[in-house]
Amino acid sequence: MLHVSVDNCGITVDNKSKKISLDPNKQPNSDFIFVSHAHSDHLYRCVKENGNKIITSKITHKIAMHRGYKYGDMYQEHDFRLLDSGHILGSNGLLIEDELYYTGDISIRKRAFMNPAIIPNARILIIESTFGDPDYIFPKFETTIHKANLIISEMYHQGIPVILLGYTLGKAQILTNVFRHWKPLIIHDSIDEMNKLYSEFGISMDNYVTFSEAENNNILSSHQPWLLIAPLASCKNGFLNYIKKKYGALSIGFSGWAVKPYYKYALGLDYCFPLSDHCDYDDLITVVKKCNPEKIYTFHGFAESFADSLRLLGFDANPLVYTKGNRNKTYLKLVTFFNKSNS
Repeated sequence: MLHVSVDNCGITVDNKSKKISLDPNKQPNSDFIFVSHAHSDHLYRCVKENGNKIITSKITHKIAMHRGYKYGDMYQEHDFRLLDSGHILGSNGLLIEDELYYTGDISIRKRAFMNPAIIPNARILIIESTFGDPDYIFPKFETTIHKANLIISEMYHQGIPVILLGYTLGKAQILTNVFRHWKPLIIHDSIDEMNKLYSEFGISMDNYVTFSEAENNNILSSHQPWLLIAPLASCKNGFLNYIKKKYGALSIGFSGWAVKPYYKYALGLDYCFPLSDHCDYDDLITVVKKCNPEKIYTFHGFAESFADSLRLLGFDANPLVYTKGNRNKTYLKLVTFFNKSNS
């Protein structure tokens, strides 16, 4: 019997003999901790040094260690199978006992060097629903890159530098790869750190200078156009405004949230294209159909509305949502048991 529950630490799966916490956000009381990938929201610092056995990929472990997390040795268990989730380098979903598949953050689209997720058949599916709303349908990757290249080309023709913005880990490495033909290519120092880690695992990230090097060598003020790739967080920490005011650069952001027109205005961007390392709504439906589960749990983002959509399609689906009751008491909004013997 597999028991799926959600509490203030996150999602837990247990079968009486062992308990597995899936991407916990606090120190869990479990035998195993599964870390799906190395984004900071999945690397909770309370589990830096503890007795839990860590299940993750070598790449995720390497990046986590670089970011200051001391998880110790990785643990391998024959009942657990890691499957590429296509989100960022080293990201994985988890197949437990060939019965339950947890997607973690997932993408089924080929994007530069990133391959689509591997989707198994499973009787239980726990699926992320970050973009689990019909409003979020993304254009083809190639279409988005082509549109961005047209803008960059026009700006270069006018002698105007361009700054591209995406998440430091994952998105920025894709941007480095697909826009590497523009010269001079300048990479923010924080992104350069991640690029070097990608290079260690065979993803070529070279032929650029860092932002620090560009400043020291007066490349930015050379009166020639250049392309800078910077973290999306630059929109809020003042770096983007500094670059735009000092060098007159045009800004282009990349995010799945750019489906909504207001997103670029909220971040102060000139352009923003829908480009995500997650599945869009249609992709999530594709994952569900390919997995063909008997029971589905949705989590994160549009968990409740996506579960509603799946039920309308004939699936048995419920959201995994943790809520607080009155007087600061907590309760599980959903605790469900699934008996493996019920074929």
